[in-house]
Amino acid sequence: MNDGLIYIIFSILLVGIGFLGYFIGQQARKKVYEADLERAGQSAAHIISNAEKQAETKKKESLLETKEELQKMKVEAERDAKEKKSELIRFEERLVQREGTIDRRVLNLEKREIAIEKKDEAIAKKHADLKVLESKVEETLQMQQDKLVEIAGLNQDGAREIIFKQVEEEMSHEVAKYVKETDEKARLEADKKAKEYIILALQKYSSEQTTDYSVSVVSLPSDEMKGRIIGREGRNIRTIESLTGVDLIIDDTPEAVVLSCFDPIRREIARITLETLVQDGRIHPARIEEIVEKTRREVDFRIREYGENAVFELGIGKVHPDLMKILGRLHYRTSYGQNVLKHSMEVAFLSGILAAELGEDVKLAKRAGLLHDIGKAVDHEIEGSHVEIGVDLANKYREHPIVIDAIASHHGDSEAQSLIAVIVAAADTLSAARPGARSESLENYVKRLEQLEGIATRFEGVDKAFAIQAGREVRVAVLPDKLDDAGAYQVARDIRQTIENELEYPGNIKITVIRETRAIETAR
Repeated sequence: MNDGLIYIIFSILLVGIGFLGYFIGQQARKKVYEADLERAGQSAAHIISNAEKQAETKKKESLLETKEELQKMKVEAERDAKEKKSELIRFEERLVQREGTIDRRVLNLEKREIAIEKKDEAIAKKHADLKVLESKVEETLQMQQDKLVEIAGLNQDGAREIIFKQVEEEMSHEVAKYVKETDEKARLEADKKAKEYIILALQKYSSEQTTDYSVSVVSLPSDEMKGRIIGREGRNIRTIESLTGVDLIIDDTPEAVVLSCFDPIRREIARITLETLVQDGRIHPARIEEIVEKTRREVDFRIREYGENAVFELGIGKVHPDLMKILGRLHYRTSYGQNVLKHSMEVAFLSGILAAELGEDVKLAKRAGLLHDIGKAVDHEIEGSHVEIGVDLANKYREHPIVIDAIASHHGDSEAQSLIAVIVAAADTLSAARPGARSESLENYVKRLEQLEGIATRFEGVDKAFAIQAGREVRVAVLPDKLDDAGAYQVARDIRQTIENELEYPGNIKITVIRETRAIETAR
């Protein structure tokens, strides 16, 4: 029992000691917490103090930056104001200058008005003087008529005839002089007047010449093929003609069809198309359209290939692709039976040889020689001579000025400005004049030259006439004691009009009238 009581008392003591320890621990923790709280407050106060100091520093820095920015803005504003002020000053100065210019122009206009008024007065005075002179001339003519009647015993009709003849001779001279002055003025002031004398190449083709070089013949395996080409109710032949622009002539010629067209390229397309259709045997509108389109692409490719081969063979450097294609068209162009592309290449080679001998640029001479007849590729499509067309094409594709000069002067239409242009003209003459170059018959050639010379020698005052350059130029020598300068010009115009009215010829013919007076003395 005592042991139990002791155990209880001992337990109570332990519990009391535990409560006492817990209380003491709580008090200790409370003091530690209060100490930490005090330290935290001190740290927070320190942080707040530092933050206030930093904020104050930032505020001062911000104010300083703001002041600097304001100062910069102020300086810039002052600078802008100065610039605007100086600009306004310059603008005012320009306005003052313009006002002065306007005042001067007004003054000049007033002076011109005064001068015009004076000229009007002078013209009116001259008009009045002319009227007075007219009346005096009439009086003089009447007096001359009366004197002629009195001296020669002529009647009034006879005297009038003599006076009219005298006046007619004087007026003829004045008219010729006026025509010369008018035409010279027109050449200098306007191109329009000069263009009136340009004649389309198509209008100047000779009938014999066009017959030789405007047709192609396609051979057929048999005459039965003609009916298949014509087709039911003529639909096949109409399709071919409409698609190619070529006339098909199917006549009694055995096993042959004639193709007629002025355009050699269209004629070539029609020829290849017809030969392909004959070989294929299927001839109907759909097939014709297919073959024509295929042939047109093939011919275009050949044209470009001809141009590229010519440029490559001559080694003249780069040529514009479009100009190269136009150059290839010369393969289908002939002049007096001479293939123009081969002729151009021949001229290029000759020009290169001559240029090398004379120390000139060989490549440039070859280029000029190759392109000298480029206008012939399209001269049946564009108005003007092949020289004018060639110059336009060379300018369009920005060729060298020496090349343009060679094109313009190779037939003597303008004065050569470079040695290469003279070389090309010489090479062109050599190529055209060599034996076998042209197929024109001697009889036709001589006949045309005789016709030109015969027309020139018809006119009064003409001494001699010479047709040169294969009939492209006529040089006429007149007697200086029978024709003056104005009369020589009138003869040139009359010859030109007669040639245009009576002859048919390709291209242009130049008429040159030469009037020369020579004073010769011999010192002994």
